[in-house]
Amino acid sequence: MTRPSSTQAFLLRRAATRPGNLVLPLPDNLHGSIADRVLRALLAKGLIEEVEANTRRREPIWRETGAGHGTTLIATEAGLAAVGIEPLVAGAIANARQGRMARDAAVPVAPPAVASSARTGTKQAALIALLQRPEGASITEAAGALEWQGHTVRGAISGVLKKRLGLIVNSEKIDGRGTVYRIATGG
Repeated sequence: MTRPSSTQAFLLRRAATRPGNLVLPLPDNLHGSIADRVLRALLAKGLIEEVEANTRRREPIWRETGAGHGTTLIATEAGLAAVGIEPLVAGAIANARQGRMARDAAVPVAPPAVASSARTGTKQAALIALLQRPEGASITEAAGALEWQGHTVRGAISGVLKKRLGLIVNSEKIDGRGTVYRIATGG
C-alpha cells in the first residue's frame, strides 16, 4: 500500500477522532480543486469510502444523490491503519456504524460525543479484542486480563467504548461467569 501524503495523513488522523470516522468537514484552509484532488486520491487508494450520510445526525454531505439524500466520506480500516490506528479499533467502529445505520430507520440514535484513535498494544485495544470474541468477557475476566480493577473495566465499557467510540456493547447473564459483555457486530 502506498503511504498517504502529509495532507492525506492529517485528514485520516482527524477522521479517527470523529464519530463514525467522518472525514468531513474539511479544515478551512483546504478547499476547492486541491481538496477535491486530495479526497479523490484517498478514495482511489481505498483509504476513505463514500457512504450514505445520516441526515438525522446532520452528517456533512459530500455528494447529493437526490430527494434530500447524500453521501459522506469516512476513513476505512486501511486508511486508519496507514496512519497507525489499530485496525481492531477501526473495525469495531465501522461495525458499530453499520449496526446503527440498519436500526436508524426505526430508532433515532444520538451520535457519540467523540470517537477516539487507539494505538496498537493499548489496554483499550485489548479490552475491545476481549469483547469482540464470540464468548465475550465478564468484568472479572477482563479485569484479570488487563490488570485493572473491576470498576475501571465497567467505566471503560460505558465511558470509552459506548459513549466516546459509539460501540454497541451487549450484556448477558451466564451461569458460572456472571454478566458477560460482547461488542455487537454490524448488521
